[in-house]
Amino acid sequence: MSIKIKAAVLHSMGSERPYDQSKPLVIEELTLAPPREGEVLVRIRAAGLCHSDLSVIDGNRPRQMPMVLGHEAAGEVVELGPGISDLAVGDHVVFSFVPVCGHCMPCMTARPALCENGVKANNGGVLLGGGIRLQDRGQHAVHHHMGVSAFAEYTVTSRKSVVRVDRTLPFEIAALFGCAVMTGVGAVVNTAKLSMGQTVLITGMGGIGFSALLGALASGAGRIIVADVNAEKLALAKQLGADEAVDASRADAVQQVHDITGGGVDIGLDFTGVVPALEFTYQATARGGKTVTAGLPHPSRMMQLSPTKLVAEERMLLGSYLGGCIPARDIPAYIALHQAGRLPVDKLLTHTLGLHEINEGFERLAKGEAIRQVITFS
Repeated sequence: MSIKIKAAVLHSMGSERPYDQSKPLVIEELTLAPPREGEVLVRIRAAGLCHSDLSVIDGNRPRQMPMVLGHEAAGEVVELGPGISDLAVGDHVVFSFVPVCGHCMPCMTARPALCENGVKANNGGVLLGGGIRLQDRGQHAVHHHMGVSAFAEYTVTSRKSVVRVDRTLPFEIAALFGCAVMTGVGAVVNTAKLSMGQTVLITGMGGIGFSALLGALASGAGRIIVADVNAEKLALAKQLGADEAVDASRADAVQQVHDITGGGVDIGLDFTGVVPALEFTYQATARGGKTVTAGLPHPSRMMQLSPTKLVAEERMLLGSYLGGCIPARDIPAYIALHQAGRLPVDKLLTHTLGLHEINEGFERLAKGEAIRQVITFS
């Protein structure tokens, strides 16, 4: 049976800032259809505000409109669609923002972030099984964001979009594992394949950058340098274990990294979504090193790159999406590290807010005044 829910709907991209004044997200009553074959109805209990959501709001990541945003979340299963036998009502789940079909070539070669059917569904604003389960009062379709649409009281999603997790983990912490932790830690572990003792540069100290910092510490990095333009974030990064902090806006920032490391870092990680920051990270990486980016600038943005330098210095430039993770494997593993005290991601939660405060939260995110903000639903 369909239910009525409250959700934050984005009707158009490119609203002017400040968002707490323009209010691009509107809280509306929507109708949510029941789960179909292979789908579940989940009560959202916590949803994080991520730069990927902000990139849809500001138009840097075009999506189908109107849409219920939100992709980093945790909740409780309240209804199972036909054909699901490996979940139960009452299970706690974390969402993965790429549904994994399990039978396309990327899925069969252990690269679920590239799932062909999942990416197609996400780009179309529909669920993995096809179609839309959300309607407004005029019975017009409202699209799904990344198969999740977590800025809502309830959501219907594919079984392939959720991972069951330990019920003792608080929802507001569990939500962080759906994007910030999975992307940041995964970029270090799965994409960069950090070896103990290697030097690391992390550019962009948001929720994902801080997660990468914690992941690099847990993985035994020899020296960690962080770079940002926000002095408060750099100070916090040093409190959490970074060895050095560099103001990325300085003209000599690259030289500073080279001076600290004697020629550049082994691994450079960029999480900014800003092309000059990626170029800075690449230039600060040593000969023979790896530069990894998980940032998502507007698709029209291009970077300058010397193929000769890439070849002659045996550099590697790698993209990382979903942290290169296999969600069903990595989310529980990262949670276990957190519960053992080796991945203190709870220190990244700076704000909790209600759904009605969502526009204020995104303005705070756009200003760089938060690490991770989570909407909680009572």
